Amino acid sequence: MSDLSDLYEELIRDHSKKPRNYRVIEHPTREVEGYNPLCGDRYTVYVTMNGDRIEDIAFQGEGCAISKSSASLMTQALKGKTIAEAEKLFHAFHDLITSTPDKDVNTDDLGKLAVFSGVRKFPVRAKCATLAWHTLHSAIEGKGEPVSTE
Repeated sequence: MSDLSDLYEELIRDHSKKPRNYRVIEHPTREVEGYNPLCGDRYTVYVTMNGDRIEDIAFQGEGCAISKSSASLMTQALKGKTIAEAEKLFHAFHDLITSTPDKDVNTDDLGKLAVFSGVRKFPVRAKCATLAWHTLHSAIEGKGEPVSTE
């Protein structure tokens, strides 16, 4: 295994074991539940908006290492971003995860989220990596409806 792959694995393990922003926000502006019936991942994403800016974002729930670390890194990446910036990052992340492993994907705007590029080799895990993102997307749109990856 390459040093880069080792580093990526370590980052995913770290965020899975010690997720950042893993808490309930009291009185969030938006709150949405997400569920992946395939592997049982279930999270609630909490968002506090200040105008069009994500002032605070957190999550709570249970799931596999990929889903939990993705939610953790997502909250770190999006805190303080505008809705437009969050949408842009959502689409860049989704494109990365759902592209084929041989496709050259620009990860410059993804920062640490590029760690999930390896998920492309395991398409069944794409739903794990994107669950929190789809849940957040629903929250940003103000739908408030539970999200399912199925």
